Amino acid sequence: MRQRLGKAWRAQGHGGTQPLVFSRLESNTRRIAAFDARARELKLRIGMGIAEARAIHPAIEVVEADGAADRRLLESLADWCDRYTPLVALDDEDGLFLDITGCAHLFGGERAMLDDLLGRFFHQGFDVRAGLASTAGAAWAAARFGGATVVGPGEEEDLLAPLPLAALRLEPETRALLESVGLRTSGAIMAAPRAPLVRRFGKKVVLRLDQALGRVQETISPRLPVPSLSAERPLAEPIGLLDDIEMMVALLARQLKRDLERRGEGAERLQLHLFRVDGAVSRIMVGSSRPLREPGLIQRLFHEKLTALATDIDAGFGFDLIRLCVLAAARLDPAQADLDGTMADAAGDIALFADRVRAKLGDEAIRRPRLVESHLPERAAAAVPFSSLPDDARTAIRQPAVGKERPLRVFDQPEHVEITAAEVPEGPPLRFRWRRVSYRVVRAEGPERIAPEWWREAEKSETRDYFRIEDEEGRRYWLYRQGLYGATTAPRWFMQGIFA
Repeated sequence: MRQRLGKAWRAQGHGGTQPLVFSRLESNTRRIAAFDARARELKLRIGMGIAEARAIHPAIEVVEADGAADRRLLESLADWCDRYTPLVALDDEDGLFLDITGCAHLFGGERAMLDDLLGRFFHQGFDVRAGLASTAGAAWAAARFGGATVVGPGEEEDLLAPLPLAALRLEPETRALLESVGLRTSGAIMAAPRAPLVRRFGKKVVLRLDQALGRVQETISPRLPVPSLSAERPLAEPIGLLDDIEMMVALLARQLKRDLERRGEGAERLQLHLFRVDGAVSRIMVGSSRPLREPGLIQRLFHEKLTALATDIDAGFGFDLIRLCVLAAARLDPAQADLDGTMADAAGDIALFADRVRAKLGDEAIRRPRLVESHLPERAAAAVPFSSLPDDARTAIRQPAVGKERPLRVFDQPEHVEITAAEVPEGPPLRFRWRRVSYRVVRAEGPERIAPEWWREAEKSETRDYFRIEDEEGRRYWLYRQGLYGATTAPRWFMQGIFA
């Protein structure tokens, strides 16, 4: 309906449209899964066969239900509800749990918050029922059986007593057994002796009752991790320009700086939430190689990210709420400034440059070598994203072994070299041809024997004798011989790297 008539169809009225029914296949029969307000007036019910419903009311319009699309819509609504609390959980196929502990005062109280939520949903074209209570079970019952109800502390029993057993979130089979012995309301369950209930119907009956009454703690797991710190700014007039968004980022970063300084921490991952007036939410995340809390640096990272995503961010009618969250933080000790008040930090400048490039082009844009435990040079290092390196590896890559010189450039795959003259049986080459060019060796060092890891080789591999050699023009190379002269197979020579 929202796709056909627009997101605000309910607020504008749906005119003379036909009653709409959604169907799904159950046991090889098309049955009603949901319907709109006009279909409800026709006394149709959930689970009724489509054929029966058409026979009674031929004018109804039937649409196939799309469970995957419904799930995506519910998740998008959960994203939008982050404007009220970061603790949002999905409830089955058509509900949401919002833990608003400590958040209601930001909206003028619980009733004002509930009215704001319902009003916004209505103008987006949703028929929403909500309940607010001290326990998740009581709020669930109030939303699904009591309408927009605010249940005060201690009023849970009065709310639940007249409601059917379904208000306790019991399974249909359990409800049928309870109703067969005359227990048809939640109040009847509360008045019945607990021990016989547990023996005959199991522990879940009294567990659900105790959870709804607040006697047993019920944990609601939020669908997204809760940020350690966040700062937000509701806007009286929606904004949509990137410059305005960057200005808000700088403002929120200054608020976060105070909290980060108090904790002695710096942010490593930050996420920007842009809440659009029509309910859509955009999340933009940036990462830092080193902890930081300076607003200017944070703004520069988001500037690169927003510039890269300029064509992907749809502002629509504007964003009316901006939130900046710290998803990951680390210890950040104070640094001593120079006498002129500046801080010389070459490693920090390199890290900031890498972070800005990663923010604009992605984490794979900058890669650094990481040492790998392997004897073979082509396996001894792997290129990994800059952000995945530990702090000490982002500034310098150590030599693999003290006293063993390695070339500045090591080829990913050794290149075959044709040897025209060499000292046998274990001496260095005297002349060689590589890439169609002949070279004469004037100096050589070696051999350095390196054997491959036997536990990684499928078959027995020959050892390698490495030589550092220099040609007539002073160019230095790193060659190795695989095999020995005089063996059953002739040795082969390969170029592993160059020094300069």
